[in-house]
Amino acid sequence: MNYESDFQLRISKFPKSGLQHLLRILKSGHHHWLQPVSLQGFNLTNSNMKRLMTIPVFVLLFILNAPAQGLFESSQSDTVAQPAAAKTFDLNGYVRGTAYGGSKTTDFSNLSGEFALKAKIAHGSTFLYADARFREGTFFSDRQSVVELKEAYAGYTGNRLSVYLGNQVVSWGRTDGFNPTNNITPNDYFYLSSETDDQKLGNFMLRPKVRLSDQAELEMVVVPVYKPSVYRYDLFDMGGNCRFMQTLVPNAKAKNATLAARLNIELSAAGFSVSYFHGYDPFYGFKADTILFQPSPYIIYKPAVYRKNTFGTDFAIPVSQWIFRGEAALNLTKDYLENQQIPNPDLSYVFGIERTVSGFNTILQYIGKYTFDFQPISEPVLTDPYNPLAQMQYAIDKINYETELFNRKIFYQQEETNHALFLSVSRLFAHDVLNAEVSGYYNLTTEEYFVRPTLKWNITDALTANFGASIMKGPDMTVFGKAGKVLNGAFVGLTASF
Repeated sequence: MNYESDFQLRISKFPKSGLQHLLRILKSGHHHWLQPVSLQGFNLTNSNMKRLMTIPVFVLLFILNAPAQGLFESSQSDTVAQPAAAKTFDLNGYVRGTAYGGSKTTDFSNLSGEFALKAKIAHGSTFLYADARFREGTFFSDRQSVVELKEAYAGYTGNRLSVYLGNQVVSWGRTDGFNPTNNITPNDYFYLSSETDDQKLGNFMLRPKVRLSDQAELEMVVVPVYKPSVYRYDLFDMGGNCRFMQTLVPNAKAKNATLAARLNIELSAAGFSVSYFHGYDPFYGFKADTILFQPSPYIIYKPAVYRKNTFGTDFAIPVSQWIFRGEAALNLTKDYLENQQIPNPDLSYVFGIERTVSGFNTILQYIGKYTFDFQPISEPVLTDPYNPLAQMQYAIDKINYETELFNRKIFYQQEETNHALFLSVSRLFAHDVLNAEVSGYYNLTTEEYFVRPTLKWNITDALTANFGASIMKGPDMTVFGKAGKVLNGAFVGLTASF
C-alpha cells in the first residue's frame, strides 16, 4: 500500500493516559465465529472446515491478548519511569477536477469535483488507515453526490503476525493490468477518471498475515459479505425491447463468505506465489429472467453472480536488464451447462517481459485462456413459420441463444482458446516533469482492441495535470463494440495535493 506523505505531522510524545485508552480499545474487540462453508466442487468435512476457519480467529485472539498484556504491565509501572512511545500521524489528500466525455451515447461521462482525505496513525505496532472520497457532479448525464469510504481499517503489525480488519483494497498478482489471480477486490468499471485505480472498491474483510521467514509470508482473507463489481449493462444498446434489473447477490450469511489465501515468496533472484480463492466472483454475467409476449415482446435481464474455486500462481524473475513475469489461474465452476450466466471451467494465463531502453519502459504481455468442456452453441432455426407455437418457441430459443452467446463473450469463452496481446510504453521527459504513456490491447481471437494514451504533467510538487483518451473498438455484437460506444472518450484532470 502506497501512502502519499506530502504533509506529515509527527508527535514525539504520546500521553500515558492516551496509550492506556488505546490499549483498552484493543482489549475490548469482539470476535465472531464464522459458520462452516460448503466448498463447491470439493468434499471438505465439517471438522476440516472448522479447523480452516479457526486459523484467522486464533491469529486475531493471539495478537490482541498476548502482546497487549505486556504493554499494560509496562505502562502501569510506578517504580520506573517509562519513555512514552512515539506516535506518527500522517495526513494527506487532494482536490481533483475531472472532465471525461465524448462517447457516442453521451457527451459527458464524468464532470465532477472530488475531495479526498487520507489519514494514517501509527503507534508502535498498532495503526489505523482511512481513505474518504467526496464527489459531486454529472456521471453519464445523471447529477449525483457520492460519499465513498474507500478504505477504513485497523491493524496490528508484529514481527511474525499481523492482522487487519475493516474496509480494504487488496490486489494480487505480478503481471501488469491483467491479473487472473486477483479475485478479491471489486471494481466500478463505469467510474471514468484519469486514474484507473479509482475504480477499485473497498470491501470489509479480516486479513491476517503470518511471516514464516524473511522470504515467505502467508496471507489469509475472509470476506463475510459479498460485494459485486459495478456494471452498467443498462447503458448498452441491447435493443429497445429489454431492460436490466438490479444485480442478484447472495444473502449476507456465513455460508456465502469468501475465503482466500496466498503464500508469497520473495527471494533475491525471483519472487513467486501460490494462491487459493473460494467464493463468488466480483466479475459476473447476466441471464434472461423474464420473457413477455403481450402486448409486445419484452425481455427482462437480471445480472447474476456465481461461485467458483480458483488455484493461482505468479512469478517475477529479473534477468540482467529484463524482467520476466507470469501469472495463471485454474478456475473451477459447477452447473455451467444449466445456467447461461456461469462460465465453463477454464485456465487463464499471462506471460510478459519488461525492459527499459533509452529511458523507454516497455511491457509486452501475452494473455491467453483455455476453456474446458467447450461445446459450440448452434443458432436456432424456425422450422414452421406458419405455426404460432413454433414462432413463440423460436423467439424464446433465439433470446436464450443471444444471451448465452453474449455471456461467453464477456468471459472470453466464445472459442475454446482465446489469445490477446498487450503493449505498454512509457517515458519521463523534461527532468521528470512529463510522463507520457501509451497502452494498447489487441485480441487475436475476436479482433477487439483498445488504445489509451496518457500524459501526466507535474506542474509543481503539489499540482498535477492529466490528459488522455480511451478508445475501444470491435466488430458488431462484440463486448468492445458495445462498450466502446459508452466508455470511449477524452479526459483531463487537475489535481492539487497536500
